[in-house]
Amino acid sequence: KDSIDQLHIVTPSIYASIFKEFASSHNTLIANDTELSEDLLQIESLTLTNLQVEITKNVDTLSSNTVKAIGAIQAKDERKLAEVLEETKKLKAEIEQLKISLYTDELTQVHNRKWLHDTYLDHDTREFQENGVLAIIDLNYFKLVNDIHGHILGDKVLIFIADQLKKSNYDTIRYGGDEFLILFPTDVTQDDALLLLNNIRENILSKKIKGRTGSFTMSFSFGIQTYTKGDELSPIIEKADKKMYIDKINIKKRVPSI
Repeated sequence: KDSIDQLHIVTPSIYASIFKEFASSHNTLIANDTELSEDLLQIESLTLTNLQVEITKNVDTLSSNTVKAIGAIQAKDERKLAEVLEETKKLKAEIEQLKISLYTDELTQVHNRKWLHDTYLDHDTREFQENGVLAIIDLNYFKLVNDIHGHILGDKVLIFIADQLKKSNYDTIRYGGDEFLILFPTDVTQDDALLLLNNIRENILSKKIKGRTGSFTMSFSFGIQTYTKGDELSPIIEKADKKMYIDKINIKKRVPSI
């Protein structure tokens, strides 16, 4: 604590480094999950840094192309305009790829929360722009998976569940941790969504996942809530969440553990 108090800024990686040094001096080894968390954090930080570098590079290129285009138009230089056009096409392709990286959850490869906000919500009011149906999905016993079988297998379980949810062919978002959202358009009713998610859950329950101490099954709980244009996201999530916990009580009676 005294070491940290001397620093103006303490990032998680700095904290981990100091903690590891003191732990080592007391002949204490850090658990693997702590080291894994540190590694994942460094990967996330590197990803954000790379995105920032790419965005800066693209902004600079766009600015340069704009200057070139203005000069070419003023000089009526068709050759220079053709060069700017080719550079701009290349830039457009790079920006589209960057948007995919920015809007995709790195682990599960489904949409992330930023994509949800930028695609479904009004930029200023954070209200839904259209009517629809929202489903929140939460994995059951996921902490047990990490505790018994380790975080690496836990990540594989998240990828597996995300792949199954994507088979709905509707917009799937990793909302955080082991929670996902699926957003359905207005022509899908709550009953339609209920039937679809029940079918996906039954399909998941029919499969075995191989772990450290043998095979196990996974399940999820879900809640469904309609929303209308102008509704805020948070109250809709809360309503769906309450329904999800009722479903969780019922499914855990049927599936008492992993």
